[in-house]
Amino acid sequence: MDIITISDLVVFYHVGVPDEERAKAQRLLLTVEMETDFTASAATDEIEKTVDYYSVSRRLLKMGEGRNWKLIEALAVEMADSLLREYPIKAVTVEVKKFVLPETRYVSVKTRRTQA
Repeated sequence: MDIITISDLVVFYHVGVPDEERAKAQRLLLTVEMETDFTASAATDEIEKTVDYYSVSRRLLKMGEGRNWKLIEALAVEMADSLLREYPIKAVTVEVKKFVLPETRYVSVKTRRTQA
């Protein structure tokens, strides 16, 4: 399997357990690894035969509009499930980095989902 990676995409989502934390959008970093097969796209050099990572990035940027989550775990799983449904990928790994603990560089969660 081949992999397309979007590393540390900056998004602003409303996320956090307390209401006060969710009141203002927070900066998060998203890393998404999408497993696919490059055979057809490599042979034809056509974007239609692969995953359009620009489209994926736009989808992720818009995902937080008018939405909120208490847990970044719920966000990561929803994101992974959505990408599997919407794009021609066999498996996806999503990592969400949150900058909430001042004593750390970040806190992150990572989930992996595959096509059934």
